[in-house]
Amino acid sequence: MRFCAFVLLSLSLNAEVLLRQSAFTSTPAFTSTLEGWTAWSHRPETMPRVFVDSHVNRGEPGSLAINGVSNAASYGGWRKQVPGVKPGEWFRFKAFYKAESVTAENWQVVARLDWHTASGKRAGEPDYLPWTRRTGEWSELTGEAQAPAGAASVFLELYLANSPQGTVWWDDISIERIPPPAARKVSVATVNLRPRNSTGREESVAKFIGVVAKSVPAGTDVILLPEGITVVGTKKTYAEISESIPGPTTKSLGEVAKARNAYIIAGIYEREGATIYNTAVLIDRHGEVAGKYRKVYLPREEVEQGLTPGTHFPVFQTDFGKVGLMICYDVFFAEPARALANQGADVILMPIWGGDETLAKARAIENGVFLVTSGYDHPTYIMDPFGERLSQAREDGGVAIATIDLAKPYRWQWLGEMRTRRLKELRTDVAVPQPGLVR
Repeated sequence: MRFCAFVLLSLSLNAEVLLRQSAFTSTPAFTSTLEGWTAWSHRPETMPRVFVDSHVNRGEPGSLAINGVSNAASYGGWRKQVPGVKPGEWFRFKAFYKAESVTAENWQVVARLDWHTASGKRAGEPDYLPWTRRTGEWSELTGEAQAPAGAASVFLELYLANSPQGTVWWDDISIERIPPPAARKVSVATVNLRPRNSTGREESVAKFIGVVAKSVPAGTDVILLPEGITVVGTKKTYAEISESIPGPTTKSLGEVAKARNAYIIAGIYEREGATIYNTAVLIDRHGEVAGKYRKVYLPREEVEQGLTPGTHFPVFQTDFGKVGLMICYDVFFAEPARALANQGADVILMPIWGGDETLAKARAIENGVFLVTSGYDHPTYIMDPFGERLSQAREDGGVAIATIDLAKPYRWQWLGEMRTRRLKELRTDVAVPQPGLVR
């Protein structure tokens, strides 16, 4: 399902501003309260220095500043209560911050929505604002959230966490009531096929195209094929069937993608000079190569057959959202899926030969993303962010089909929305020892 710019424009036009502030001033009588903003910490011993800085701003005078005062335990900052919230309503929050001497901004610079009932008790779980965009010296932090049951107000909380030498300045702060986000429904099909006794890559690829033609319904947005569709069933070596990208296989898949107005993802073996990669390609609705991912984690068996590992984890913008690609052995390691989720991937598409099913489920759950697999010795399925299989193709030549909604919230009862919470609590600043290093 494709989405048009007018939907986003409509959301902006219909938004109701509850708070917008970009000028902050203090007086000699300033005592930690400013126009409804209050200094806050869990206890006096963890209170950072909270002040209005008249010399730092994005335009209008003043900003809300927090300093860690050389205290590793410092945690807190500014908060302001905004009334007029009703359960089920949606809100968009935005703030700009500038950080100095902060080691890990993702978790030490904290902005969140803490919902409260009319009696002052917490309603549901707080929502973090996770998405950051650099704009020169300042960073724009944004997020959208739905007020939980019982909510009557929300505290906007702007904190600095456990950053003893750090300082953060907050400015241009707003919260808007917005219409509920439109559904982002995407029709996904993933193929379970293992060609045998093919004369070469062309015949194996043709068999996959035949299953798509027979069993994938018209109107499908995404079609996933397995790893190594050019080598499976051929008894050829990787070197013998490797090809350039674009090349003959992407041309054949591109013709199908264009005719069906669908994205197609498949694993092939890419040759670039003397180098051969195990690669997943993303073909867009126009039949063009929209991206590729070179498998980063190669098993020993592939290294011994002359393959070279990739070096990064890209995500790709489609007309329905961001997708990330993984390949087979990547599932045994946490970093690939984490890297894709950190960049905002809504769906991970994974061509796979064989791999651990429990680990695959963990990758979906720990990152809060949809995971789609197409495999030979690994099952072919579509999995939601809770690790539940929505559809599975059990028979050779079968296709798993499901329509997923990328706008649907997946909230844990006691933890809240873990996709964004994980982004704000993930520790990237704690050194991980070099594997195998004995001190």
